[in-house]
Amino acid sequence: MRKTLHPLLRVSLAGAVSVTALQFAAASAQIATSSPATFEIESQSLAKALVKYSEQSQMVIVAPVELVNGKTSAAVQGVFPPEQALNNLLTGTGLTAQTHESGALTLQLASVEEGRSPARPLVMAQATTGTPQPTPVPASSPAEDSVSVQETVIVTGVRGAPRSIIDSPTPIDVFSADDIQQGSPTGVFESLRYLVPSFNLPTRAGGGTATVIATGGLRGLNPDHTLVLVNGKRRHKTALINSVSSLYNGAAGVDLNMIPSSAIARIEVLRDGAAAQYGSDAIAGVINIILKDDPDGGEASVSFGENFDRSDGEFLTGSVNQGYAIGDSGFAHVSYSYMDRNSSNRAVPIADTVNLYPLLPGGVRDPREATIDRLVTKNYGAFPQTSHTFGLNLGYETNGLELYGFGTYGSRTSVLDWSYRAPNNIASLPEVYPNGFRPRLTIYEDDFEVAGGVRGNYDGWDWDLSSNYGTDITDWENDNGLNASLGPTSPTHFEVGRLISSEWVNSFDATRPYDLGGSGELQVSFGLQHRLEKYEIEEGEEASWAAGTYVHPVGQPFAGQVQTPGSQATPGFRPDDAGSVDRTNLSAYGELGWSATEKLFVSGALRFESFDDDAGEELIYKLNGRYEFTDWLATRASYNTGFRAPTLAQQAYSSTTSQFRDLNGDGENELLLLKNLPVNSAAAIALGASPLVPETSENISFGITLTPLNNLAITIDAYRIDVDDRIAVTTTFSPLDNRLSADGVTTIGQQIQNILTANGLPAEISGQYYTNAIDTRTEGIDVVATYMLPTDSFGDFALKAGYNKNETEITGIIDNPAALSALGDIEIFDRSKQNALTTAIPDSKITLGLDWTFGGFSANARTTRFGSYTVQNATNPAADYDVDPAWITDLEIGYEISEALSVFAGANNVFNEYPQEIAAPGATTGSNMYNTFAPFGFTGGSWFVRGVYKW
Repeated sequence: MRKTLHPLLRVSLAGAVSVTALQFAAASAQIATSSPATFEIESQSLAKALVKYSEQSQMVIVAPVELVNGKTSAAVQGVFPPEQALNNLLTGTGLTAQTHESGALTLQLASVEEGRSPARPLVMAQATTGTPQPTPVPASSPAEDSVSVQETVIVTGVRGAPRSIIDSPTPIDVFSADDIQQGSPTGVFESLRYLVPSFNLPTRAGGGTATVIATGGLRGLNPDHTLVLVNGKRRHKTALINSVSSLYNGAAGVDLNMIPSSAIARIEVLRDGAAAQYGSDAIAGVINIILKDDPDGGEASVSFGENFDRSDGEFLTGSVNQGYAIGDSGFAHVSYSYMDRNSSNRAVPIADTVNLYPLLPGGVRDPREATIDRLVTKNYGAFPQTSHTFGLNLGYETNGLELYGFGTYGSRTSVLDWSYRAPNNIASLPEVYPNGFRPRLTIYEDDFEVAGGVRGNYDGWDWDLSSNYGTDITDWENDNGLNASLGPTSPTHFEVGRLISSEWVNSFDATRPYDLGGSGELQVSFGLQHRLEKYEIEEGEEASWAAGTYVHPVGQPFAGQVQTPGSQATPGFRPDDAGSVDRTNLSAYGELGWSATEKLFVSGALRFESFDDDAGEELIYKLNGRYEFTDWLATRASYNTGFRAPTLAQQAYSSTTSQFRDLNGDGENELLLLKNLPVNSAAAIALGASPLVPETSENISFGITLTPLNNLAITIDAYRIDVDDRIAVTTTFSPLDNRLSADGVTTIGQQIQNILTANGLPAEISGQYYTNAIDTRTEGIDVVATYMLPTDSFGDFALKAGYNKNETEITGIIDNPAALSALGDIEIFDRSKQNALTTAIPDSKITLGLDWTFGGFSANARTTRFGSYTVQNATNPAADYDVDPAWITDLEIGYEISEALSVFAGANNVFNEYPQEIAAPGATTGSNMYNTFAPFGFTGGSWFVRGVYKW
């Protein structure tokens, strides 16, 4: 039976309700009338003048891109009410300003031709002097639907005044709510797979919990090298570490799929190291999720689809969001998303000649061989999953202060069907499962985050004080299982245990601009942060991990043999696995941003972090700048150092699972009982483990931005990232390793077995642990181009292209510990483990997209080329194989039935492409024809329909 919510979660929910009530119960103040402000704006391009106006007036501006391009502003010097200053700024442009219902100012032609709507708008600038992390423009405003990429305002990677994408000193991508919904994906991560050229999301990074959590990395690095923020605040990590995966093993990142997609206004992806600005983990970049904050209106959508082949993998998603005004100066925006995805399978039936039952006396085949289902593998595809996610975003202004709060809650059920145990398997007790069995692991997950704070201004300083708490709680249950060591009386349902990860973050940020007269403007920022992290493992019921004494009786196959202990195929967390670890982190940063001239911007950041565990202390920094040669050509560069402290999960995680491994490079996978050994455990230390230390990095990037034509933006950025002391999983140390050991008599496997059993582990156990294994260098280039083409006769077109080339090499690898060298020819970090961090990731990606709107019709086509990659065997180079590149094309067509209702239909992987076959179907499994690293999956194409209703 599933456990009730953890007490911490219940307390947090109650606290969130209480904080919300305190913040909003007395809310009744009116928004103050705009006060006069000092304006210093020279005559310049209208687009840049509007950004300056927004900074100095604290007003949000929404403007049609076609009307702004090519126009020059008037100069505004002196003290004016903001409305008057804007009218003065627009003198001679033929434009006028009107107040949008959300409070933003919109620009349009002084007279609009009758019967023709004004041009599609774009977010040009927004007020920021009230907050270090500005509140975005309401997501449901028209501006959010069709922003111009080169002028879209971003808040990630800069403090003080926001900048447009093209003016950013570091590369940033911005994706709207419509971008995220394109193709009716079943999660946020699945959207980013096709939107960000340097983002790699394998369909299945490996086995175990790697099939549950969506794990993807930027620029060839691990998922936990990317920091995830929500509304600028650090998001907590998942409790589900990638424990038995091939790719990203040991990563415990943030699961974006536990954030409701319906709550997201836009996603900003900073493709540059930013640990000095935001803290540990931001080595590859930052993903900042901006939540919707519209005070009125809403939207509901529903999608359904399934695979072309076998009509499996059916999915149903639904979402709704609604905004509410709180008084005259506040809002509440609530969101809900639902997802239900069925399983898919691409295995084929095995041959009739393969025996699934033990032979009868005299070597005669069991007659049941003729009737048993030969499709023995049912799980070679996507696993079933169901989720409910909720979001709430709140804000209220009163007496010069802004109170804000937001939170999410997700409940998810994930099912992992393990490999078939045939009747002739030693674990298939005929008294319990005469026809074999398929163990099933079900993970029930509760994910919760709540944040609250207050912003204001004191003596010219914009300050932000906040606190946020997040936790991820996972309960594991094993059904249709068996602990064969307990014999026929064994239960078939087991409580496997529980994992809990939680973080509590308290932050203070402050920033203010200083006018240096003829020397430009200086933005001064600083901040403090306290973070408390905790990771807990709760043991499973005794029957799930117990080692019984049952042996097969005389007269049965395997007579006299001892059974493997623990529940198939997921033994429970043992008492010696259970426990909790926690640590405190204190950090402080300072940042300077100098706008020396209209063309030159330089900035620097310094950050000190202190952990109260073995992670110790780190001092890191960042320098970056941008220089504008002309109105259409600029260059930018950055250099930064960074670090990533070992996660608590990497230090403490301990579990045992059944896994297939090719130990000897002969192409034959062997079923292992594989245990992840905590790095400080006696068994790990006996195999050479040492305490984990932080990864450190150096990141250099250089790029250019071009806007040679109206509505055309091109960014080109090259980068090099050196990461030292990367944490990775070791070689699999197994009793089944039959290579000769150093003594020339025993096998390496026998030596390993002796070490593990001497430290209290069963004789059948294989082990691995995490260690600071290697140094790597990643080099690559990102190219992003967007061209907007509005026409009167054929509608509006948006052409998008992206390219990423990425290569990672190992520049250093640790020596074998003495404990391993004494065993013989064994490496602590074998070929397959090295490959997982280098050439097992596609070496390039090309994305090409075309969006078209004409009246009520819309269409978008997207094609993506995923580059080649190589998969290496642990010990045998002859067993390596290459996977060729593949083009995947997606198509979506929509029609706006009314202003409120739209319908869409389309297909993902419309040409039904599969990855290159790497092998014939396994003789005993009927699977393993495709490598599961393929980022576009191995179940072919799918179709979908979607309906959207807005009010």
